[in-house]
Amino acid sequence: MRTNLKTLAILPFLILPFFTVGQALPPEQLNSAIEEKSKQLQEIQRQLEETQKNLSATQEEKRTLANELSQIQKNIKQLDLGMKSNTVKISKLNLELTGLAQAIKETERQIAVKTAATENIIKEVQQLDDADPLLIFLKNDTLSGAVEEQSRLTEINGDLTQATAELQALNDERQGKLKATTVKKTAVEGEYKTLTARKSVVEDKKKEQQEILAVTKNKEKTYQELAADLAKRQAEIAAEIEAIDAALRLKINQSGLPSVRKGVLGWPVPDTMRITQKYGGTAFALRGGYKGKWHNGIDIGGASGAVIASAEEGVVVAAGNQDLYCRRGAYGKFVVVRHPNNLVTLYGHMSKLNVTAGQRVTRGETIGYMGNTGYAFGVHLHFTVYDGTTFAMGGSRVCGPMPTGGDMDPEPYL
Repeated sequence: MRTNLKTLAILPFLILPFFTVGQALPPEQLNSAIEEKSKQLQEIQRQLEETQKNLSATQEEKRTLANELSQIQKNIKQLDLGMKSNTVKISKLNLELTGLAQAIKETERQIAVKTAATENIIKEVQQLDDADPLLIFLKNDTLSGAVEEQSRLTEINGDLTQATAELQALNDERQGKLKATTVKKTAVEGEYKTLTARKSVVEDKKKEQQEILAVTKNKEKTYQELAADLAKRQAEIAAEIEAIDAALRLKINQSGLPSVRKGVLGWPVPDTMRITQKYGGTAFALRGGYKGKWHNGIDIGGASGAVIASAEEGVVVAAGNQDLYCRRGAYGKFVVVRHPNNLVTLYGHMSKLNVTAGQRVTRGETIGYMGNTGYAFGVHLHFTVYDGTTFAMGGSRVCGPMPTGGDMDPEPYL
């Protein structure tokens, strides 16, 4: 019997250096610390939901200077809670990374021990395997001795096969933990980016507060005069967009679009699934909630600074801020992405952009953060899906660069 040395090709396993673990924490202590962070996150989430309810309850109130300033303060509070959540998540992820590092270190120790034991088996196999079966028979005084030695060789080969399988399993376990580590490190980076974005949005909100006070001179009469002018401008913009989009809806060519089914597009707000306004001639739209009679997308409610993700891979065809042309008149800070499947998606009312025109994005990539710029009563994402053959970035008579196209209900694609 000759040993199949091909089974030894995976030995020794390559043990790559990982990262240095600090003072090892007992598993119970580490798990307890992670559980504590989970409880903190649950409490922060409760507070965020309570803040969101308060914001939603005041969005339909009469637009007064005091109410608008109060809304800004509530948004800032929500952003502060969001930043606290980011900080706790980063701490929790780092604890989990520590646990993974310790587990990887232990697995590598087991691999080293198992490798040494396997090498000893290999040596014994080679010593026995070099002997010719006839010589084994001749050197033994009895037939039973020769059979016993031959059986030992078979047994050792079985041990080698088992040891090799165990080493492979340990190596697979290590690779799984390394992949989990990469995922968590990416999550940490994402939390840091969101934390930084929220800090920036807080500063923007404070500036907005000061600008409102400066423009109105802290007088309700002046505020109401400005609000009346704004309402006229919003109505003019809505009429312009509706007229263009209504004509383009007639040109939608379904044969050139992906079949309508769930999952064609990914959900654009990872943190929430809450739709606050549907598509089309909703009751809110029909009573003039948008200064028009048609809602060309869906609204997804969420917390200020929440991540907004691209619904599919594609190219950013526009990324801008309409508030520079018509403050609070239309989509505010927005992004438009053209996808390979002939769909175009619009993301409006963002607090901060994370992409620029011409940039390629992947499905699920962060393209910005939720806000209430433009014509928005509260914090939400306005999400529109267009037939790409009808889409264009035109120049609005009232509000600068304006996305228009044949819009469709996004929900069947999500």
